[in-house]
Amino acid sequence: MLADGLRYKSKVSGSPFTAATSFGAATMSCFMCGKHRARSQMVSKKILGKSQAVCAPSCKALDEAKS
Repeated sequence: MLADGLRYKSKVSGSPFTAATSFGAATMSCFMCGKHRARSQMVSKKILGKSQAVCAPSCKALDEAKS
């Protein structure tokens, strides 16, 4: 941290989660684990009365497949 309280001198503009050209390639965060995944790796489940995007088949299965 710098003396004036800033954490960095310059920052790259933009977001690591930029919009993809196709809807299926865009990312969303999982309601259960919070990790960003491609929409094609997610499914909608009703949680507390609302439809939420969650990892499919499960958060743990996708983490293990990545390893």
